[in-house]
Amino acid sequence: MTLEELLAKQEITDLVGRYMRGLDRLDKALLRSTFHDDANTDYGFFQGGPDAFVDMAYQALKDHLANHHMIGQVNIQVEGDVAFGEVYFQAFHRVVTNGEERDLFIAGRYVDRYEKRNNEWRIAFRSEVNDWARDDPATDGYFAATPDSLRGGRLDDASYQLDELRHR
Repeated sequence: MTLEELLAKQEITDLVGRYMRGLDRLDKALLRSTFHDDANTDYGFFQGGPDAFVDMAYQALKDHLANHHMIGQVNIQVEGDVAFGEVYFQAFHRVVTNGEERDLFIAGRYVDRYEKRNNEWRIAFRSEVNDWARDDPATDGYFAATPDSLRGGRLDDASYQLDELRHR
């Protein structure tokens, strides 16, 4: 493996992390920045370009009480300024269905094509292949028992408060 291939793999892995952060924080600008303008997506139930995808994802997630996307194996094959990826994920969604809090887990893989243009890697094509899902009643009592614990949020999340973090 060349140093250029290693750097490409790291840049693409960072891109995948930004994509997940954009979803979890409902940061539309961050999520959109991971795609080339002419990119395409195929999620089975949705096919479209990056702007339509970001809008669809926002609408799908905005009413959730929490989201947490976890990245697993990241397999990247670099071929010059084009790369192909298989990225494993597990997605947790705290949802409310018929007045009941539920935990929806979806696991699968992103099967992607990335392209380096203007010295920047972005997604050119993304598909989501779902391998399993689980929908259970919410059963955690942790937050009720520890009401003062720090909680994650959307755009007001602590990870956006870098100035405050610099001085802690």
